[in-house]
Amino acid sequence: MGDQVRISGDALQLPGGVTVRFMRTLRLPETGTHPLPPGIGTFPLRRVSDHPDTAPEEWLARGGVMLPVYQREAMWLSFSASAPAALQVGVGKVCAVSGRPWSDRLSQDPQNYVVLPRQPWLDGINSGSGTIRQFVAVPLGLGATVEGQVTGEEVWGGVQLQVSELGEEQLAAWRAEQRRRESTRRAAFGGYGGAPGAMPMAAPAAAPPPAPGGAPRPAGGATRSPVSMGLGAGGRMRQEVYRDDRKPSDWRDRPSGRVFVHLTTVPEWRRITGEPAPPSPVNRAAYTAAGLPWFDYYDADAEDLAAPGTLGRVKPVGDWLGEDESPWVAPHPGQVKQLGDGNQVTDGDW
Repeated sequence: MGDQVRISGDALQLPGGVTVRFMRTLRLPETGTHPLPPGIGTFPLRRVSDHPDTAPEEWLARGGVMLPVYQREAMWLSFSASAPAALQVGVGKVCAVSGRPWSDRLSQDPQNYVVLPRQPWLDGINSGSGTIRQFVAVPLGLGATVEGQVTGEEVWGGVQLQVSELGEEQLAAWRAEQRRRESTRRAAFGGYGGAPGAMPMAAPAAAPPPAPGGAPRPAGGATRSPVSMGLGAGGRMRQEVYRDDRKPSDWRDRPSGRVFVHLTTVPEWRRITGEPAPPSPVNRAAYTAAGLPWFDYYDADAEDLAAPGTLGRVKPVGDWLGEDESPWVAPHPGQVKQLGDGNQVTDGDW
């Protein structure tokens, strides 16, 4: 199932035309409710299997990909899909939507997935009432991750993704409806392929190739314990997790692909890959002071999922590591913008 996943630049391509990017962003304060912070570039991705001599053995057993992240750095997941898909998102094998243990099957009671392409992104765990708590990276072993607080142990860390596609009949009906809408749209613009002024999106720049084999393994062939990271809960922001309006039977019985995303410290990334990691993110006060945009997104036609009790009780990482001391400057109203509606990856045992 995992051999259906590929890396394309700094993006993951999953079955069903689903693309996921891991975006670096500004960390929010853990008090108050805030607009969506900006994306400030993608995290680089590398296949674990490309580094058999330097990657931790348990990572090689789980397969998938890895990315470098600074302690308490925040991230969000950007989604696109060429057809409807159901995407499960796990943090340490705890569902980021329902708060339940990871499952190989879709569930609507409670819903344990996001619906693409309607859900354009996910910035954190579902805290209900149109909000989420930001994904923030913390080391395993402190108990600060969502996994540690929900399950009482920290075994997995990382991020888990699994995609399910529409059934054949439902997909055929959806495609027929898309063709009908495209025909209507073309007629409205005199037969041209798009509306006036439409511009194609530029393709993301390709990531540099990984260093062959990464850095050498320590003398004597001894493996080091992995310095793994998981995701904890950060500040609260306005973002809805949309309820699926399809019947459970519309989706295929079995998922089409899955991938384990390992989060590693910056020094461990350098040791494994031989590559430098991206520089630390920009100071959030400097970003706001420069007048750069923050965002708000709301879909009035979609129903928001209620907060699961388990995720609603998760404490922010500041309870373990102290509040972030970098200055916070709230964006003024004019800075908050309203938004409208490769390479094959191996899978392993997880």
